[in-house]
Amino acid sequence: MTGKNLAAPLRVGNMSGFYGDRISAMREMLEGGQLDVLTGDYLAELTMLILGRDRMKNAYLGYAKTFLRQLEDCLGLALDKNVTIVANAGGLNPAGLADAIRELAGRLGLSPKVAHVEGDDLIARVGELSIPADAGFPVTANAYLGAFGIARCLDAGADIVVTGRVTDASVIVGPAISHFGWSRTDLDALAGATAAGHVIECGTQATGGNYSFFNRGEITDPVAPGFPIAEISSDGTSVITKHAGTGGAVTVGTVTSQLLYEVTGARYGGPDVVTRLDTALVEQEGPDRVRISGVRGETAPTTTKVSVTCLGGFRNELTFLLTGLDIEDKASLVERQFLAGLETRPAQIDFRLQRTDHPDADTQAAATAMLTIVAWDPDKDVVGRSFTDAAVAMTLSSYPGATPSAPPGRGGPYGVYIPAYLAQGEIPHVAVLPDGTRVDIAPPETMEEMGDGHASDGLDAEGAPLPPSAPSTGSATPAVTTTRRPLGDVLGARSGDKGGNANIGLWAGDAEAYRWMRDTLTVEELRRLLPETADLPVERYELPRINAVNFVVEGLLGKGVAHGYRWDPQAKGLAEWLRSRVVDIPDHITAPVPAAPVPAASAPTAPAPAEENA
Repeated sequence: MTGKNLAAPLRVGNMSGFYGDRISAMREMLEGGQLDVLTGDYLAELTMLILGRDRMKNAYLGYAKTFLRQLEDCLGLALDKNVTIVANAGGLNPAGLADAIRELAGRLGLSPKVAHVEGDDLIARVGELSIPADAGFPVTANAYLGAFGIARCLDAGADIVVTGRVTDASVIVGPAISHFGWSRTDLDALAGATAAGHVIECGTQATGGNYSFFNRGEITDPVAPGFPIAEISSDGTSVITKHAGTGGAVTVGTVTSQLLYEVTGARYGGPDVVTRLDTALVEQEGPDRVRISGVRGETAPTTTKVSVTCLGGFRNELTFLLTGLDIEDKASLVERQFLAGLETRPAQIDFRLQRTDHPDADTQAAATAMLTIVAWDPDKDVVGRSFTDAAVAMTLSSYPGATPSAPPGRGGPYGVYIPAYLAQGEIPHVAVLPDGTRVDIAPPETMEEMGDGHASDGLDAEGAPLPPSAPSTGSATPAVTTTRRPLGDVLGARSGDKGGNANIGLWAGDAEAYRWMRDTLTVEELRRLLPETADLPVERYELPRINAVNFVVEGLLGKGVAHGYRWDPQAKGLAEWLRSRVVDIPDHITAPVPAAPVPAASAPTAPAPAEENA
């Protein structure tokens, strides 16, 4: 990255939040306005398993093929606009993707400088990791690398950098390191950029997608939200925005919601820095412009996570529709008949009755419950035709109105996600520069031990000690008038998955609403409101500077998204279930939705383009 204007922010846009995101986003971002860097996040736990199976079929694959399709359409445009592209689309084969990009560029008559980052793939060393004996066959094992390898590639003049498994925010942090010349000791700047990267790496979730208050006037055009941009300054402070004229919105709510996505406590650990989320200040600077400032960083931990995916066996499921009266008795009959008709009982079988029915319903759908039968077994035949044949054979001799929701399927393989940890110094981190030079990236100086940081460690919005909290009573003060209404009337929330765990982050509109939420939503109250969590370990964290509370529910998702343990396997809807629960809410507490935003036409213009930033 040459000709840098360090006084101007680095404009980093994001075009992808997962493998399968809007394929037109690369062109939309390149044509929509000025950018210095365009990034993409293509990897998730399930994606790694998909790419692992691709690689098992063809050793030359293992990367996100849609990224190549986007480049075929837009590579010339990116080079013409001098926009650097950084993406983790390399998946399990970043070197292979880099070669494919060079081959594509040659066919297009272009000559980009392509670099890649490798070292994260540890499948050959999986025996060094602590893997349960019953986990299945390991398919992938990838360490989460940091951002300094990306930065080194950019220092060498790369136009495109592709990586394997790096932390989601690293594709954003790496360009900032290169542009501003940060070192590993610039912890606050690294933490600020990490916060910005965490907000935009999931794409349109920062601009109104998957947002609690999508229908209350805050999001003016929710049909096709624009992808987000982080304007990162030399101190790590950032402004989250989007191209003018695109859909969605950038507000304190959309940014806070994404800050809470898939995190645990106050300390958000990564291989380069521990980001203190409880020090972040989120403020509306203007229409579609939200500033994140004050973020502090701490020294990185000694270890980094290694994400292991295994083929655990085979899975199948089928659903019976139960309509009208005697739902429980009908479900019981199905269970007894189905088990009696199985040739071989699977290693694990669950019967799940979803009471979606309503009494005296005015439509058949409203009168219908669903009984889903899910089975897992190492042998595909056990959960194959013999499994579904048992359901077909009993249909005419079962409950009145016996109906499957769809024709029985053959089932397929399921995955198991296992988090493991290795010392940072034991993991190779290699930047392969455009000329083929290989540069080893040294690990950071690390803490001997790093806790998760319950609550806010006693810091207020200015970093000073907080006064002691009032004791939690689990109910509103008697002198305050209350009304029974859904939590979602006054609280926003976002939930997601971390392996087999789920998180629910909630935020309030102001300090008073936060105090009510903090004192009301105890772990015990969460378990009451969400009975499926009653017997599971639950951790609770407070983030008072952004008026937020975060819960982590351990084991809710079984062995991870690819296990298919829950009907919402990534816990995306968990927050909305909680928001739908009815409690006594003080009448003066209101939702964190601002007044209608200023029309985009009157919004301030974007900063002047930096000189040759990219």
